Amino acid sequence: MFLEVRKELLKKSEKNLGEFSKKLCPGNKEEILGIRIPKLREMAKEIVKQDGFKYLEESKSFKQEKFMEEILLEGLVIAYTKIDIDKKLELIKEFVPKINNWMINDSFCPSLKIKKQDLEKVWVFIMPYLESKQEFEVRFGVIMMFDYFIIDEYVDKVIENVDKIQNTKYYAEMAIAWLVAEIGIKYNDKAMKYLKGKNNLSKFSYNKALQKMRESYRIPKEQKEELQKMKRK
Repeated sequence: MFLEVRKELLKKSEKNLGEFSKKLCPGNKEEILGIRIPKLREMAKEIVKQDGFKYLEESKSFKQEKFMEEILLEGLVIAYTKIDIDKKLELIKEFVPKINNWMINDSFCPSLKIKKQDLEKVWVFIMPYLESKQEFEVRFGVIMMFDYFIIDEYVDKVIENVDKIQNTKYYAEMAIAWLVAEIGIKYNDKAMKYLKGKNNLSKFSYNKALQKMRESYRIPKEQKEELQKMKRK
């Protein structure tokens, strides 16, 4: 099944898109074929219909180098497989170490479609990733908070825990900035109190968060001017 899917991936590849994607994911270890995300989603859903677990097992046992899209496809199969949250978290735990670029991470996390009744289990699950020294493990945890936890019940805990993150690698810090900016848009008073108070954000994450808030059409002009003045030198 894995090899059959690989043939389909090769057919759907677009060389120009592959070259463009390589520029967006510098340092990516795997070769990038250049396949549009909607096509990968369609393939993942079809694989799940046939036998998602078989595909995951064959993918796991495949020892040769994989294409970036094959790793993402594995993540999407996990996301679309309908199983209880405990089993899904086991699959996610196996998958997270394979995430090595923002494109895989940021396509995988929102695809999980976490249900409201499972949020607390997922919250407990992602907390250790925020303490990781691995760049994309931290990004995984932060983007999961971004996608599912900027809500009334969790926003205060999100702010508290994002402030504890010590990983200063680029894609971790960019995710932090994006998260803080989104809180600024959805819970403006809380974000402004956090940004104006004593916080542990790095200069990079802090200034990027301000920048992303200023770029949002949902932030009023007068506050954008205030945010500009808050920039750390």
